[in-house]
Parts: sequence; C-alpha cells; structure tokens
Amino acid sequence: MDDFDRFVAPRTPTASRPLLGLTVLVVEDSRFASEAMRLLCLRSGARIRRADCLRSAHRHLQVYRPSVVIIDLGLPDGSGTDLIRELADASPRVEAILGTSGDDNSEKMALDAGADGFLAKPITNLATFQEAILAHISSDHQPNGPRELNNEDISPDPIAYRDDMTHVADILGDQSEDRTLDYVAQFVTGVARSAHDHTLEAAGIALATTRKAGRPARSDVARIAGLVQERIAEKIAI
Repeated sequence: MDDFDRFVAPRTPTASRPLLGLTVLVVEDSRFASEAMRLLCLRSGARIRRADCLRSAHRHLQVYRPSVVIIDLGLPDGSGTDLIRELADASPRVEAILGTSGDDNSEKMALDAGADGFLAKPITNLATFQEAILAHISSDHQPNGPRELNNEDISPDPIAYRDDMTHVADILGDQSEDRTLDYVAQFVTGVARSAHDHTLEAAGIALATTRKAGRPARSDVARIAGLVQERIAEKIAI
C-alpha cells in the first residue's frame, strides 16, 4: 500500500462496480492491452497500477501491496512466469494472481507457476474480466446479493496501438540479438491479436515459426517492419 492509499477510506463493492476497493497491478508491456485493462478496471471500480517489465513490477511491489496482480507472460526482460512463481510463494500472498497471454498454449505455464487463473487475450469483455478476479478473492471483497453480468465489450484507444507499433519499430531498429526477434514475434502476435489486426498477427506467427525452425528470419522481419511502418503512417486505422 502506498502513502496515498493509507488515507483512502475502505470502499465497499457494489453490484455495478464489483471490484470497488481493490487495487490491480497490471504487468504488461503493451500500451494497447494496458489501456484495455485500464478501462475494464475503471468500469469495475478497481484502482489500477501498471508496470511494463519485471524490473518495474518489482519496484511497484516494494512500495505497495496490490489486491490483484495480472501478469503478461512475455515481457521484455524475462518471463512473467518467474514473477508469478515469486508472488505465489511469498508470504503474505497477493490475494489473486492471474496470468495473461495471447498464446493459446500459455495457460498451463501460468497455472503451473502458481497463478490462480488465466485471462486469454484479447481481454475486452467486462463480465469475463470481473468474473476472473471475483473467482479468486475472499468473500469480504465480494459484492452482496445477486449481480447481473455486464457483457459489454470495451474499445481501447487506437492511439495506444500506435504507441505499440512505435515500440516495435524502435526495437527492430536497434535489434542485435536473436532473443530480440523472439520477443518481437510474441509481442507483435499478442498485440495484433488484441487489436484484431489479422495481417500483422499472421506476420508475427510466421516470424515465431521461422525462429523455432532455426531458419533465417530476414524476410519475416522485413515483413513485420513494413507492416508496422504502414500502421504508424496511417495512424492505425483499425
């Protein structure tokens, strides 16, 4: 808990804002995915903090203790499973630890590391988001009485997607190691899937496949670089 939170009176969750009183730390490198989380938390009543890498997450956790931590598995400075494992073994333990990824095969990795649940990207549905958290917090933090599920889908600001495209362009401009390409492949695939950008998603999957096969990736990288520049120039018309 940070200094400000010590002076905030406890807030009781309601049927319309079932996460009222909770603080959610989102460990996510994508600005677009983080914006989706921000809107979901806002509509649900929760406060949100964001860390864009493992190092930043550790700095946050030294200052305050969130109620819920949502951790992307693919981060620029390591695997989110390491942080999940660390938090799952900590005492006192964070009340709810959730993994998230755009990779369909990542749920088992998150749960094996100690996560309480998993959110598959794209995460845009309010009811799905709320239920994933409520399923793993104590009854003291649950709203009283029946609650009608809100199946509204939120729409993140496309400007956040452009920020992600600029991030990819910067990485490709500086890349000098093979592991950088692995990160680009998973980042591009995940953020494109969240934005329903199927062309860029396919390019990210192609790069990942090439890397796993050990083949030269120059053409795949060039394809991604070109698509990224198109989206930056077009101000992301998605």
